[in-house]
Amino acid sequence: MRTHRLEPLLFALVLSGLMSLLVSGISTLRTLGPAPGFVGTWIAAWLTAWLFAFPAVMVVAPLARRMVQRMLARA
Repeated sequence: MRTHRLEPLLFALVLSGLMSLLVSGISTLRTLGPAPGFVGTWIAAWLTAWLFAFPAVMVVAPLARRMVQRMLARA
Protein backbone atom coordinates (compact mmCIF):
# COMPACT_ATOMS: atom_id res chain seq x y z
CA MET A 1 0.00 0.00 0.00
CA ARG A 2 1.41 3.35 -1.06
CA THR A 3 1.34 6.29 1.36
CA HIS A 4 -0.08 9.53 -0.01
CA ARG A 5 2.23 12.53 0.41
CA LEU A 6 -0.46 14.48 2.28
CA GLU A 7 -1.13 11.69 4.78
CA PRO A 8 1.00 13.14 7.64
CA LEU A 9 -0.62 16.56 7.25
CA LEU A 10 -4.15 15.16 7.12
CA PHE A 11 -3.43 12.85 10.06
CA ALA A 12 -2.20 15.80 12.14
CA LEU A 13 -5.25 17.85 11.16
CA VAL A 14 -7.72 15.12 12.13
CA LEU A 15 -5.89 14.08 15.32
CA SER A 16 -5.46 17.64 16.57
CA GLY A 17 -9.07 18.47 15.73
CA LEU A 18 -10.52 15.48 17.57
CA MET A 19 -8.26 15.73 20.60
CA SER A 20 -8.75 19.48 21.01
CA LEU A 21 -12.53 19.01 20.60
CA LEU A 22 -12.56 16.41 23.38
CA VAL A 23 -10.27 18.25 25.79
CA SER A 24 -11.91 21.64 25.29
CA GLY A 25 -15.34 20.05 25.76
CA ILE A 26 -14.34 18.46 29.04
CA SER A 27 -12.67 21.65 30.27
CA THR A 28 -15.61 23.82 29.28
CA LEU A 29 -18.09 21.44 30.90
CA ARG A 30 -16.08 21.36 34.14
CA THR A 31 -15.89 25.15 34.18
CA LEU A 32 -19.45 26.09 33.17
CA GLY A 33 -21.43 22.95 33.79
CA PRO A 34 -24.37 22.26 31.47
CA ALA A 35 -25.25 25.97 31.35
CA PRO A 36 -27.09 27.88 28.63
CA GLY A 37 -24.64 28.82 25.90
CA PHE A 38 -22.42 25.83 26.68
CA VAL A 39 -22.16 24.64 23.08
CA GLY A 40 -21.23 28.07 21.71
CA THR A 41 -18.59 28.56 24.38
CA TRP A 42 -17.26 25.05 23.75
CA ILE A 43 -16.96 25.61 20.00
CA ALA A 44 -15.18 28.93 20.52
CA ALA A 45 -12.75 27.29 22.96
CA TRP A 46 -12.24 24.38 20.57
CA LEU A 47 -11.37 26.58 17.60
CA THR A 48 -8.83 28.48 19.68
CA ALA A 49 -7.35 25.24 21.01
CA TRP A 50 -7.17 23.76 17.50
CA LEU A 51 -5.13 26.72 16.29
CA PHE A 52 -2.46 25.70 18.80
CA ALA A 53 -2.97 21.93 18.67
CA PHE A 54 -2.44 21.50 14.93
CA PRO A 55 1.06 23.01 14.75
CA ALA A 56 1.94 21.28 18.03
CA VAL A 57 1.02 17.87 16.56
CA MET A 58 3.04 18.67 13.44
CA VAL A 59 6.11 19.26 15.62
CA VAL A 60 5.56 16.67 18.35
CA ALA A 61 4.37 13.68 16.28
CA PRO A 62 7.75 13.01 14.63
CA LEU A 63 9.49 13.32 18.00
CA ALA A 64 7.03 10.93 19.63
CA ARG A 65 7.41 8.48 16.73
CA ARG A 66 11.21 8.46 17.18
CA MET A 67 10.86 8.01 20.94
CA VAL A 68 8.58 5.00 20.43
CA GLN A 69 10.96 3.51 17.87
CA ARG A 70 13.85 3.85 20.34
CA MET A 71 11.84 2.26 23.13
CA LEU A 72 10.85 -0.65 20.93
CA ALA A 73 14.38 -1.09 19.60
CA ARG A 74 15.59 -1.70 23.18
CA ALA A 75 12.92 -4.31 23.83
